[in-house]
Amino acid sequence: MVQGRVLVIAGSDSSGGAGLEADQKVIAAHGCYAMTATTALTAQDTTGVHDIHHVPQEFLVKQIDACVGDIGVDVVKTGMLASPTTIGTVVEALKRHKIPRVVVDPVMIATSGAELLPREAVAELLDGLLRLTTVLTPNIPEAKLILEDSGYKSIEVKSVRDLDEMARSVQALGPEWVLVKGGHAPFKADFTVAETEEEKAIVVDVLYGQGEFLHIQSPYQSSTNTHGTGCSLASAIASNLAKGLSVPEAARSACRYIEAAIKTAPGFGKGHGPLNHFHSVQTLPFAPGRFIEYMLARTDVKD
Repeated sequence: MVQGRVLVIAGSDSSGGAGLEADQKVIAAHGCYAMTATTALTAQDTTGVHDIHHVPQEFLVKQIDACVGDIGVDVVKTGMLASPTTIGTVVEALKRHKIPRVVVDPVMIATSGAELLPREAVAELLDGLLRLTTVLTPNIPEAKLILEDSGYKSIEVKSVRDLDEMARSVQALGPEWVLVKGGHAPFKADFTVAETEEEKAIVVDVLYGQGEFLHIQSPYQSSTNTHGTGCSLASAIASNLAKGLSVPEAARSACRYIEAAIKTAPGFGKGHGPLNHFHSVQTLPFAPGRFIEYMLARTDVKD
C-alpha cells in the first residue's frame, strides 16, 4: 500500500546506482510513491561520471508543475542540482507550490570524485535553498565546503564533539535539521578518529535540530559498494517523513536501511558498486486473489 508521495528533483545516473534511479528504488522499497523532475542526465558507471547533459530550465519547471499539480507532493527530495540557475529554479518552484517538507542532499562530489556542483553554485544553495530545507544531509567534505563559503572557520573532525559543532554550525545557516554523515571520518572503538584501516570500527552520523543532538552509531563496513549512499539515505529520510515519522525517527530508520543495503550489496561493476535497495522487501509468489491458481500450477501439489 502506497503511504506517501515523494517528488525527487535530481540528476539521472545511467548505471542505476545513484541519482533518480536509486531514489526511485529506495522510495518504492519504503512503500511510497516516487515522482521525478530531472535536472541533468549523466553518462555514468561505477568507475566515474563520463559526461553530463543539463536539462533546460523551462522543462525542469514543467516537470515539477506537472507532478505537484496532478498527483500532489508530501515531501520533495533534491539531489544533483548542478548549477546556480537550477538551484534558483528549484527554490522558486518550492516557494510557489508551498512544499511542506524538503530533504536536501547537497550533492557536490560523486563517490568517484567527479564534481557535480560547481563552487559558484554553493552561494545560491546558501542564499535560497537552505532556508526552505527540513533536513539537510551533507557528508563531512560537503559540510566543510558549506561552512567555508559562509565565512566559518574550517572544522577538522577528530571527535564526536567536532561532528556536533559541525552540525550545529551548518544548521545555523537555515535548515531546520542537519544530518552530518560521518562516513569520511570513522572512529576507533574509543571514539577517537581512526588512523589506519584496521582501526576503523564505528561510524557516527550526527543529527541536530531544535536544540537537540541525536548520535546514530553504525559499525564501520570496509566496502567498495558505496555508490549512491548519499542519494539513497536522503530518499529514505524523505520516504519516512512522507509516512508520518518524526525527523529523528526518519533519520535513524534511514541510517539502518543504508547499513543493511551496504552489507547486502550485490558487488556489481569494476569500481564503487551499487547498494542492495530491496534488502527488506518481500513479495508473494502469486498475484493477489490467485493463490488457488498458483497452488494448482505447482508440480508438487497432489490432486
